[in-house]
Amino acid sequence: MSEGAPPEPAPAEDLRTTEVDLGGLVNVLATHLYSTPLVALRELVQNAHDSHTRRLLEDPEGDHRPLIRVRGDAARRTVSIEDTGAGLTEPEIHAYLATVGTGYTRMLRDLTGNQELIGAFGLGFLSAFSVADEVAVTTTSHREPHLGHRYRSRGGEQYQVDPVPARPRPGTVVELTLKAEHAHLADEDALRDVLGRYCVLLPIPVYVGDDEQPVNNVEVPWRHSVPGDQHAARMRFATAFGRRFEPLTAFPVHPAEGGTGGGTDAIGLLWVQDGGTYGSSDNRDLAVYLRGMLLAEDARDLLPSWAGFIGGVVESSRLTPTASREDLQRDDHYRALQRALTDAIVDGLYETARLRPAAWRRILTRHGQDLLGAALCDERLFTLLADDVPVPTSQGDLTAGALRAAGGGAVHVALGSGGGFEEMLYRAMRVPIARGDRYAVLPFLRRYAQLRGCRLVELGSEHGDRELFRDPERPLPAGEAAWLAGALADEGEQLVPARFDPPGLPLVLVPDREAELKARIEDDQADARIPSAALRLARAFTARTDGEVRARLYLNLSCPAVLDLLAAYRAGHTGSATAAGLLRSLKVIMAAASAGPAGSSGGDLTAALSGVGTAVSALTAAVPAGLPGVPDTLGALPDEA
Repeated sequence: MSEGAPPEPAPAEDLRTTEVDLGGLVNVLATHLYSTPLVALRELVQNAHDSHTRRLLEDPEGDHRPLIRVRGDAARRTVSIEDTGAGLTEPEIHAYLATVGTGYTRMLRDLTGNQELIGAFGLGFLSAFSVADEVAVTTTSHREPHLGHRYRSRGGEQYQVDPVPARPRPGTVVELTLKAEHAHLADEDALRDVLGRYCVLLPIPVYVGDDEQPVNNVEVPWRHSVPGDQHAARMRFATAFGRRFEPLTAFPVHPAEGGTGGGTDAIGLLWVQDGGTYGSSDNRDLAVYLRGMLLAEDARDLLPSWAGFIGGVVESSRLTPTASREDLQRDDHYRALQRALTDAIVDGLYETARLRPAAWRRILTRHGQDLLGAALCDERLFTLLADDVPVPTSQGDLTAGALRAAGGGAVHVALGSGGGFEEMLYRAMRVPIARGDRYAVLPFLRRYAQLRGCRLVELGSEHGDRELFRDPERPLPAGEAAWLAGALADEGEQLVPARFDPPGLPLVLVPDREAELKARIEDDQADARIPSAALRLARAFTARTDGEVRARLYLNLSCPAVLDLLAAYRAGHTGSATAAGLLRSLKVIMAAASAGPAGSSGGDLTAALSGVGTAVSALTAAVPAGLPGVPDTLGALPDEA
């Protein structure tokens, strides 16, 4: 045999037949294939639906009045599912009820091409044994309306079929004698709740008990031309179906044929939910129906990851279910639907912004933070949201356009979480500062500045601080700078003479954000808290800083008080050291007040408070007799020595 060639088939006498433990297989399929016992109800109602579809195909001219009725009897602990469909002959009972993996529905769909038939695997009937000790099926075929048959089985491994009187009309009743742990399924209120969701899109009416109205008596806006306001009809459906949150607006999903990667036949409705979302929270809620029957109640992965505020319902005939019919195979049809849903969300948000301004304002208010991140994931959304989505700032939520206008054409964003003298500076500047530590704010504003061609001042970065803190007109002499550093700066703080607004603020302590990050990731506990790959990237980023300068103390040479202090120092005034100590205490006190109870004050607050008292005492002390008079204010000194 040449290398790479397939192996020769084994001789027929060496072939053996695989043994199947039927009892074990039935147990696995009936007990472990489905995630919830409620699936048994879905599968049996689905079988009843397919029985009606089969009858219409085989006897299109017959007297067929389709309905499905589900009854619960709590006293007897039974649930029955009755249909007026095709019924079964005795050979069909043996062929399809008692043969695992063989389904008449699948064969009929393959023969006729009818896409209304739901079943596919010949396994649905076995789900009855996941909830029932005993299953009885009483049936009369439309082909033999004078004959009746009853199938009975306990456990699904063995069964018997007996003749019984024919039913008054062709059709089938499946009766489940429930296991004790599933007795609650016999409650008809519970049945209404479950079937109202599973069967809402079935075209055949489904009744519970003696109800005169079917549980699926719901106006489906994408199936019928609804008179009046189409949007109002969509909202009614979304309100009835979206049980978790109130819908703020609703928009359609249309089939998308062709295109890159193929199209989808999916149709349905999406809505924006009123549920709170922020950053990583995910309230995506999508139900998928296959040929009218609920297939996946939580198909959130079909929605884009940024759409944590979207709920919806779609139905399709092309999607491929898994064997349990509780999930979808990730094939080309699945991926085509993903693309179509993304387009539907973007188109729906555009439609809302254009036609429903009140709803659009509510969406922006409720989901502004999430929409910041969404805008970064889709260029179309960024174009829509750039000037509308609110950004959290030091003055409340503002749009990027309002930030730009208030900043004189520049957008200011703080890289840190606030606190310290930065917060004091922002308030003194009277310019709104975007909170760059919030979800998606910084990358959104960077993209906005690029789109609108405006300046972005990133406070806390070296470049941003250079824009804010301008160089002095003349550099300070080395001796004066050294004296000020010793008098005002604490360990790890670098004194930087500068000019900035407002002139009444003498100094600002700005933490070095890269040094803060370096300290956090080099903490002994960082290896346990941070994934190794992220830790390596972060350490590579902070390797450029030695971390020795933890903060920069910008001294405002436009401030009259600072100029008076320098003049006093040059003149050798005895109060200059006291005045410098007062400024140092002011720095610590203001930093502590801004940092809050959990923050760091950047100095010894108790010592700073004592220092204020000491400075006041020194500056107001009486001059001893025989000493020359000292001016009572530093401002009375000349500007030069």
